[in-house]
Amino acid sequence: MLKQLTPASLYMGLLAAFVGYSASFAIVLAGLTAMGASEAQAATGLFFATLGMGICSIWLPFVTRIPAAVAWSTPGAAFLAATQGLPGGFAEAVGAMILCAGLIVLTGFIPILGRIVASIPKPIANALLAGVLLKLCLAPAFALGEVPLLFLPVLLAWLAGLVWNRLAAMPFAVVTFVIVLVFAVDTPNTASITPENWLPELSYVEPVFSFQSLISVALPLYLVTMAGQNIPGFAVLELNKYEVNRPPLIRNTGLVSLVVAPFGAVPVNMSAITAAMMAGEDAGRDPAVRYWAAIISGIAYVGLAFIAALATALTTLAPSSLITGVAGLALIPAFVGSISGSFNEPKQLEAPALTFLLAGSGMTLLGVSGAFWGVVIGVVIWNAKSLFTD
Repeated sequence: MLKQLTPASLYMGLLAAFVGYSASFAIVLAGLTAMGASEAQAATGLFFATLGMGICSIWLPFVTRIPAAVAWSTPGAAFLAATQGLPGGFAEAVGAMILCAGLIVLTGFIPILGRIVASIPKPIANALLAGVLLKLCLAPAFALGEVPLLFLPVLLAWLAGLVWNRLAAMPFAVVTFVIVLVFAVDTPNTASITPENWLPELSYVEPVFSFQSLISVALPLYLVTMAGQNIPGFAVLELNKYEVNRPPLIRNTGLVSLVVAPFGAVPVNMSAITAAMMAGEDAGRDPAVRYWAAIISGIAYVGLAFIAALATALTTLAPSSLITGVAGLALIPAFVGSISGSFNEPKQLEAPALTFLLAGSGMTLLGVSGAFWGVVIGVVIWNAKSLFTD
């Protein structure tokens, strides 16, 4: 088996891990913090989310012999970042993440659940994702207005990376962000950041379960994870002519999500962006051995998990607007894609528009978030209009 490892697979696997982690770790931290996590709890959640996707990225490609790339739920973390905290604080958010993971496991065992999610009109699913991402995608504009001297170098680095190679945009931005922290931000606590305390103090969070958290957080988190990550991830593999047995992959990522959720970790799922990197010719001429790229990315993720406390500490030293601005830059491509897909049916514009506006508004009704109401109202309007116009 080791004989099948090629330099191309090794390089692409390491690159995919670096791109995947650097592009979205700030989003994960923003989501956990918005849900009420302390610095230690956010670091623990980041550690287990990274470890979870690392384990899956080793395990699933090894078993399936396809480049089944796994990532944490970036849209899910963005949803958490844009959602009001629950009355029960982070413990109730952890309960919601456990419920979400349970729904993903059930989907793996009961394929009809996956078909129900897939039956949601694509413009509605895209509008939901766009609304979830809206708040964080506005963050770069606010950061430029609030801390221009700090954010402008990051923005220019992101632009330079974008011009050179789209995949380099966020790594360039993150490296510049670190440089800005070192040279331009007063960081009196940096002396405490040593290799000895890079590993967070791992703590289990006693979950609190409620109907409100199920409807307001767990269900929307499940929907954006399935519609925004799993379904596109499968599509990328199938586009590259790999045979994909979906239920076991959903089931296994759900089981790992269920194990790490009590520690505050967002769900893990199939990846689309890194899958595109590792399923194509850049990962090797022979499609049969490209699975090694995914395994290498998994090994790299396991290593990156151990810098969770360092990454969390660095982000807490920076102004919050700078952190959310960096996170927002990472989500712009996803936002553009989802908002474009929301309005590609000229006869059905109102339903996705309302879904987008409700999901992006941050409103709550009966204690339930706008993301849930956006999907419900959007689907009702879509079906009603289809019924009376056909």
